[in-house]
Amino acid sequence: MLHVNTKFERPDPALVERLSAYSSATIHEAQGRLGALSSKIKPVDDAMSLCGPAFTVRCAPRDNIMLQVAIAHAKPGDVIVVSAGEYAEAGSFGDVLANACVAKGLGGLITDTGVRDTRELRELGFPVFSLSVSIKGTVKETIGPMAEPVLIGGEIVRPGDVVRGDADGVVVVRREDLDEAVRRSQERVDAEAGYIAAYRAGKSTIEVSGLAAVLEAKGLVVDD
Repeated sequence: MLHVNTKFERPDPALVERLSAYSSATIHEAQGRLGALSSKIKPVDDAMSLCGPAFTVRCAPRDNIMLQVAIAHAKPGDVIVVSAGEYAEAGSFGDVLANACVAKGLGGLITDTGVRDTRELRELGFPVFSLSVSIKGTVKETIGPMAEPVLIGGEIVRPGDVVRGDADGVVVVRREDLDEAVRRSQERVDAEAGYIAAYRAGKSTIEVSGLAAVLEAKGLVVDD
C-alpha cells in the first residue's frame, strides 16, 4: 500500500499573477540563470503560456495511471508536473485528459514524456509542454508518489513551487523565492528597456554593454 498526502502550501495567487507578466527567459536570468528546465521540453504550440503552482507526480515510463490520479486531485490553477523518466516514445496525454483538466480549471501540464492529439490540444488551448509528440499508447499499471519533489528537465520541482512556461521554455521558481523573483524580473525588464532606448538613441552595443575595456584586455583590435 502506498499512502499519498496531497496537502502542500501553495504560493500567494497575487504573486503568481505578477510573475506571469514576465517571460521564462527574463525570470531565468533574474534568478542568476537558475531554474531553467531542459530546452527539450517545448510547448505544443508557441502561443501556449502557463504560470502556476506545481502539482507534482511521478509516473513509470509508458504508464499514465498516476497522471490521471494527479488530475483528479489537483486544485484549480495548479500545473501538473510529470516526471516519467524522459521517455519520448509514449503519448501519455491527449485531448481527452486535456478536457478533464479544463473542466477542473487546471493551469497546464509539463511532462518529460510524450503527448498526442496535438491539433486538438491547440484548438482547446490548454497549455501543454512536453518532451515529445508520440502516438504510442500507455498502460495503467504502476502507482507512484504524488505531491513530492520530482526531477524533470534537469531541475528539482517541489509541490507548490511556481512553474512559468512560454514559447521559449520553462523555468521553476522556488515558492519561498517568489517575491524576490518578481522584484528582480522587473529590475531586469527596466534595465533592458534602458538598453533599447540607448540603441535607438544611436549608441553602440559596445558602449551600452561597457565592453570596450573587456575587449581591449582580451587583445581585440578591429580595423574599420
